Amino acid sequence: MLTTDQARDRAAAIVDRAKAAGADAADAVFASDTALDVSVRLGALEDVGRSESAELGLRVFAGKRSASVSTSDFTDVSIAALVERAVAMAREAPEDAWAGLAPEERLMHGAPPQLDLDDGGEASPESLREAALAAEDAARGVAGVTNSEGGSASASRSIWALATSHGFAASYATTSYGLSASVLAGVGGEMVRDYAYHSTRRRRDLESAEAIGVRAGERAVARANPGRIESGAMPVLFDPRVGSSLLGHFLGAISGQAITRRTSFLLDALGSAVFAPGVEIADDPHRPRGLRSRPFDGEGLPVSPMAIVQDGILETWLLDSASARQLGLEPTGHAARGIGGAPGVSTSNLHMAAGHQSVQALLGGITRGIYVTELIGMGVNGVTGDYSRGAAGFLIENGEIATPVAELTIAGNLKDMYRELTPANDLEFRYATNVPTIRIDGMTVASG
Repeated sequence: MLTTDQARDRAAAIVDRAKAAGADAADAVFASDTALDVSVRLGALEDVGRSESAELGLRVFAGKRSASVSTSDFTDVSIAALVERAVAMAREAPEDAWAGLAPEERLMHGAPPQLDLDDGGEASPESLREAALAAEDAARGVAGVTNSEGGSASASRSIWALATSHGFAASYATTSYGLSASVLAGVGGEMVRDYAYHSTRRRRDLESAEAIGVRAGERAVARANPGRIESGAMPVLFDPRVGSSLLGHFLGAISGQAITRRTSFLLDALGSAVFAPGVEIADDPHRPRGLRSRPFDGEGLPVSPMAIVQDGILETWLLDSASARQLGLEPTGHAARGIGGAPGVSTSNLHMAAGHQSVQALLGGITRGIYVTELIGMGVNGVTGDYSRGAAGFLIENGEIATPVAELTIAGNLKDMYRELTPANDLEFRYATNVPTIRIDGMTVASG
């Protein structure tokens, strides 16, 4: 694998070649990755996988026309042909009035912030196998667990570099470690599955294999022998593991592309109350060791912590440069790039702030409701906000979590759901997107 400096220089070199070949402007992305993963099942090694990849993506502009190409062949002959092909394609592409690089005056200058995202990525197959076996053993040791889908452990290291023809070139490295277990409880056709996992940037920050395994086993056993409930309108509590999906739908609705295409259920919501009073949603790309921390965005703009929702009010769209130009606004530092194509948008470490009530307080007063721990399917309409998804979890009776339930459908409209949303005070930073337990009143629950 190249060093970060070598990756940066490789991206910058192909940009220079594109300019020399006649491109008016260009940018390039270099990405490389090495990954090792081990899976076990029923105490035996099941699979060991190792992968290495490196790709270079080039985007060139001829006026307002652009084209993107990519390669994993870094020979000089291949790179020369790639550049010529990209410039020729751009000259034949349709014009896009909003296309172009990020504003030069907005580019990040100086050294990228140090976010402690890379510990070198050293992990042996033997150590990963031992961790995966320990996680599965702990899960299978929970009374009531009847079968296993296995344990897994992984380690990877990635390097990402971006260079533009108007003065930006930088790179950074990240490592990632994961450990999980998935087991079943019950017998025959009544078996239920659950899991636990943890991911970190530094290996020493991972939870113990035993803690992860026990959590997986206890979750599966708790869900054994699920029943059904009568349909009706009732409060729904979302476990933090699944509640984060509500923010995913929200982000899709406030992305620049959705706004410029007028395909968002929040089209005219900027500056207005979208969530209940007191709800706060923030994005922090600078969190040390954050799972989605980054020193700059996909166009070379600096990034910084940002309030997206304050006291329930939507404060900003998520804009790359193209959508910002179309809307007459400034880019927000949320551009995200793959190897090919134009930038999209993405948040980094997103979270909904903790509320003021405990989970028990949110449960209190609920005569009959649902605590959702699993969501199934993607029945969400991004244009209207209509929401309907399969679900499983637990019945809430008289303020207490009671028996497991399954084969449910929960439905509503996201605009109404956000306004009825109440966060608990149990926020933990475990994932890339983090939310506390969430209560939404008045949802429609139907038994499948």
